[in-house]
Amino acid sequence: MSNNNDNNPAEAAGYAAAGAAAGAGVAATVGGMGLAVGGTAVAIGAAPVIAAGAVVGLAAYGLKKIFG
Repeated sequence: MSNNNDNNPAEAAGYAAAGAAAGAGVAATVGGMGLAVGGTAVAIGAAPVIAAGAVVGLAAYGLKKIFG
């Protein structure tokens, strides 16, 4: 097993938390959202937007690891 000190879970968690906070900010700013397809509409609450923000934060961490 290799000793790879490049992985930093605390830093990754920080990026995820920052992304989640940004997602919460977007959800609070935009307000009620929905998805309408073929005459049917579904409401999208804050939780999926916050989760998407966390994913974007982790993607930013991945890009930092690749290019930084």
